[in-house]
Amino acid sequence: MKSATPPNGHMPQRPAPEREFTMRFTSTPRGARLARRLVSHRLNDWGHPYTTPVNETLTLITAELSANAVRHGHVPGRDFHVQLTLAEDTFRIEVTDTRAEKRPPASPPAADSLSESGRGLLLVAALADDWGVSPRPAAPGKTVWAKLHVRPQGHPLTHRVAPGPTELDLLLTTASLLRDDLGSRPEDASHGGRRQ
Repeated sequence: MKSATPPNGHMPQRPAPEREFTMRFTSTPRGARLARRLVSHRLNDWGHPYTTPVNETLTLITAELSANAVRHGHVPGRDFHVQLTLAEDTFRIEVTDTRAEKRPPASPPAADSLSESGRGLLLVAALADDWGVSPRPAAPGKTVWAKLHVRPQGHPLTHRVAPGPTELDLLLTTASLLRDDLGSRPEDASHGGRRQ
């Protein structure tokens, strides 16, 4: 992970986004689920269908960062903010909350195999090409961000090493949790959220 703020204190300039999706969500589990769904739908609209590696990877990263914003960044009465951008074949997902004092560690801690939580940042670090935390500009809070580089054909650019058995179990478990919502895809909505 790279440093959140360069030594000179100036944030590097980002290229102008080719595409951008921005929205505020209530800091609740329902808001986190909605953020995940809308990012997936937006990626589908941008030419990265639901079952492509880019859509599945960014949807999973969004789910983890949104869940962390709700669980660890919640301030009563305050929402969290999601921004998805595409610039120069790089997707960047940012999740901003209003709690500045609870920052994630610089590198994800080793997961306890008996714990039911604490694996979200490990998953983000494994899936993203880069991730980090930066202070929220002009207001209290923080932004946790992740980047994914893609080829023009829509596949992740980097070649990742196959995950070990424990990481694979984690990925499968998390993926099954993402599928727990019936009607998460538009084609399911036409049946009133019930699969037939």
